[in-house]
Amino acid sequence: MSLDHAHVQTRLVHAGSPDLKQGAGPVNVPVVRTSTVRFADTATHAALNAQRAAGERVATYGRHGLDTHQALEAAVASLEGGHRSVLAPSGLSAIVLVLLATLAPGEHALVSDSVYSPVRRVDKALLQRYGIEVEYFSPGRDDLAERFRPNTRLLYLESPSSLLFEVLDLPALAAQARSRGVVVATDNTWSGGLYYQPLALGANISIQAATKYLAGHSDVMMGVVTVDSPELARQVGATYDALGLAVGADDAYLTLRGLRTLDVRLARHHQNALSVAEYLSRHADVERVYYPALPQDPGHALWRRDFSGASGLVSFALRADQPGAAARFIDALRYFSIGASWGGYESLALEAAPERLAEHSVWQGGHEVVRLHIGLEHPLDLVEDLDRAFGVVRDGLRRSA
Repeated sequence: MSLDHAHVQTRLVHAGSPDLKQGAGPVNVPVVRTSTVRFADTATHAALNAQRAAGERVATYGRHGLDTHQALEAAVASLEGGHRSVLAPSGLSAIVLVLLATLAPGEHALVSDSVYSPVRRVDKALLQRYGIEVEYFSPGRDDLAERFRPNTRLLYLESPSSLLFEVLDLPALAAQARSRGVVVATDNTWSGGLYYQPLALGANISIQAATKYLAGHSDVMMGVVTVDSPELARQVGATYDALGLAVGADDAYLTLRGLRTLDVRLARHHQNALSVAEYLSRHADVERVYYPALPQDPGHALWRRDFSGASGLVSFALRADQPGAAARFIDALRYFSIGASWGGYESLALEAAPERLAEHSVWQGGHEVVRLHIGLEHPLDLVEDLDRAFGVVRDGLRRSA
């Protein structure tokens, strides 16, 4: 069944579905767990190994993934509009996979300074040891053209970022890189791959922490890399094999199941988050709200141009300048759990660490920042919960005055 011209909602439901055998079959792809793949004879074994060496999606060992993994990869590739998707054990491992697949000792990468903070740990702990230089730049302030070098091989971006949600002009940045033969990779986790199509906008590689919106139920650790060409598929595939990466079939199954409802879940996340962001933008105790779907957000025009929706992440700066106000606010919440991840059905709250905010060139300092992930609860209950927490902070300020 061809899905080439189907709407994304239809592709989410049908991409990667199992074929019928003898006229019948299950709705969901089976969970195929194995460590060993058996072959009919040595000729078949040799032929399949040759196909895999040539870059075809063939499993000759359990680590390569069988039916369940292949179904999820096909579904994500369809969602992202890519040539092929490759699974990884976590979002961070997917990032490392891309960095090691595209960079070699003596080469240079340009990285936007608002990227997911652990990228910097990978740089210090791994890339620097192997003679790979990473240079951070501000897309809003720096002239990217002046930063390219003869040995630049990768432009790595994230849009929006995961703390302050800066939106980048991907088509403009990608055009500069591609004209110089530089590979463009971007973290697309914020949109779940549904509301943003970086490969169509000029990127060569799209990365997601499938832990977040793709799986959607806070019960899976997984990453996924989607590439736009057979050449990059071979590079990423060879690095995947060299790193010995593997993803469990049960995790692949859960992620595929989550992906089937991505459209309806993200629509609710968007609706709820917009309600909360609008409430926060009117609140006297809030200095600023970070949410690209708000008209007053600096990235709103780019978001309107390049995105078809927004996710459930909202950050805001507290107006109170007393140290510890953010912690008191978060501790007073009832419906928001404290957690570092996001993308599940539940609402979460986390204080944005000052040292991580300082990595963003747009950050001006001053006020404490709280990041919220707005889940699937009723938005009025969430607003009431937030209102109660603001009251706790105000009471604390009065008592300490």
